[in-house]
Amino acid sequence: MNAPWSTIPDLVDDAALRFGDREAIVDGDLRWTFAEYRDQIHAASRALMARGIGAGDRIAVWAPNVAEWAVAALGAHCAGAVLVPINTRFRGREAAELLDRTLARVLFTVTDFLDADYVAMLADVGGGTELDEVVVLRGSVPDRCTSWADFLEAGDTVDDGNRATRSAAVGGDDLCHLMFTSGTTGSPKGAMLRHSAICRAFLAWSEVIGLEAGDRYLVVNPFFHAFGLNSGILACLMKGVTLVPHPVFDVPAVMRRVGEERITMLPGPPAIYQTILNHPDLDEFDLSSLRLAVTGAATIPVQMIHAMRDRLGFEKVVTGYGLTEASGIATMCRHDDDPALIAGTSGRAIDDVEVRVVTPDGAECPAGQPGEVVVRGYNVMVGYLDDPDQTAEAIDSEGWLHTGDIGVMDADGYLNITDRVKDMFINGGFNVYPAEVERLMLAHPEVGQVAVVGIPDDRLGEVGMAFVVPAPDTHPDPADIVSWCRDEMANYKAPRRVEVIDVLPLNASGKVLKFELRQRGAALL
Repeated sequence: MNAPWSTIPDLVDDAALRFGDREAIVDGDLRWTFAEYRDQIHAASRALMARGIGAGDRIAVWAPNVAEWAVAALGAHCAGAVLVPINTRFRGREAAELLDRTLARVLFTVTDFLDADYVAMLADVGGGTELDEVVVLRGSVPDRCTSWADFLEAGDTVDDGNRATRSAAVGGDDLCHLMFTSGTTGSPKGAMLRHSAICRAFLAWSEVIGLEAGDRYLVVNPFFHAFGLNSGILACLMKGVTLVPHPVFDVPAVMRRVGEERITMLPGPPAIYQTILNHPDLDEFDLSSLRLAVTGAATIPVQMIHAMRDRLGFEKVVTGYGLTEASGIATMCRHDDDPALIAGTSGRAIDDVEVRVVTPDGAECPAGQPGEVVVRGYNVMVGYLDDPDQTAEAIDSEGWLHTGDIGVMDADGYLNITDRVKDMFINGGFNVYPAEVERLMLAHPEVGQVAVVGIPDDRLGEVGMAFVVPAPDTHPDPADIVSWCRDEMANYKAPRRVEVIDVLPLNASGKVLKFELRQRGAALL
């Protein structure tokens, strides 16, 4: 499927033409139509141009999900600049590293998110040395920073015709995003992504899930992530959907906003839906407007898919698989697939993208046999920023992106991601894939959520350790769960240790921080 626009500036203008008076974005008391949203974006573009920002310059945003985030980011695109989203969980030194590596010229940020002052964090480490300006989207404005209002006002000196010329000069092959990998297993790497690939891929995404004009989309996924940015901000523009940013995942707050804003689309990792389903006050909230759900990135029990439809009222539940290096998307289930297929797979390749499962020497695995997932197509990144060696390691000479994920593909092309290559551990010579063990353990009635990691063992090399969040109103005994696992799965897969905890450590994208659990497990030895 080819998109009717090859750049994000074209998408912004087209959305305003098609959906002008419809509600585009809701954030507290702020309510803009698509035409008003476009005008705000163009104002941000002119303000950047007034500061001498040119095509290809890097602009960073380090802030939670708020309307100004979207305006700043899209404004950068319309000025021909490249967006650098920064993880809200980062501390000062981590953010400073990204700013310095990308040579970002302007940073948009906040000073009052979850008691964090990002400007102060940077100042404490002396970071952002290449920055021309720090613009505060919300919160108090420290010395040598610019308020959002003052920033926009400076754009009044730039004629919008010049802005339009700049926007029209942006090409489909130009870079739009420098998105850094989430860093759950190592140092973040900057994937260079193109306008045309992002536009094409997320139009396909929007079509598959059935987004429609008039849908109302609560974006809980952080904007700095491909899910929140591409399948959130951009998908809403593509389909005429109202964007409702939500800065922090809090179950009662999310459920309350669903009722208040008549939300129809609520995406997220499985942990979000499971937490909602487990909430003791679930029946007190009006969730009747919910229609669409998109999930993935973790083990999904079939019963959860049924519960999402039966108890939460979703008409369509879709799973998918993607990674930053593939513009955030590679495979998707279709909304009319069987619940077992949706729960047990991440779907099949999107149109015009190839996905295979291969052996270590690159041969394609037969259906049903595990191997590394590789992806080839228009969605694959240009490469890693300033890192040709890592790029050559990730993308082979035939254009296949090696994902580092272990998967199994069935005869119909549906992919089941079984684990990360780096998450796999070897117990006495047997490969153990933690996601498979987690799926099995979720059948235990007292296991609400679980994460399994490998920890060192003198005899076997590594053994499994499971971190379990109890199901509601249960008090699981670790020894009983270990015994149950030995009865339900092969001995080498069964965790040798279980620790019951209140919550799993997650990054801002909802993925479990396995390296943190490995450290905790090793510390207990």
